[in-house]
Amino acid sequence: MRLTPVFLALAAAPALAAGTQTPSAYLQRLATQARAVAGFDGFSPARGQQFFNHRCGEWSCASCHGPAPLAAGKHARTGKQIAPLAPAVHPERFTDAAKIEKWFRRNCNDVLGRECTAIEKGDVLSWLLSLR
Repeated sequence: MRLTPVFLALAAAPALAAGTQTPSAYLQRLATQARAVAGFDGFSPARGQQFFNHRCGEWSCASCHGPAPLAAGKHARTGKQIAPLAPAVHPERFTDAAKIEKWFRRNCNDVLGRECTAIEKGDVLSWLLSLR
């Protein structure tokens, strides 16, 4: 049976619909959103690391993911193991847009009491992408 381009496109559709992408592609998506903010001049890995480790009340991102996202973390309240956050050691991270948005929304609300901005997300992701 010869696979036609139409069949191949239809076969790939579920993966595309699920939001499969690369972390860099997601970062570009955030950059597009961030450009709408006056004064945006690019993401900063240093700002991302500072944001990740900064405590807002009793929480920070590092409270559960650990200060070194190259290693596994542990949820501060439940004790549930969390896979490493850095894409360098966990390649599946930041490859599904729906999951990324879900977890940013949930975690930002837990830590900050609000959703993170595109700039905050981009800074954190640019830092995570810089880790090796």
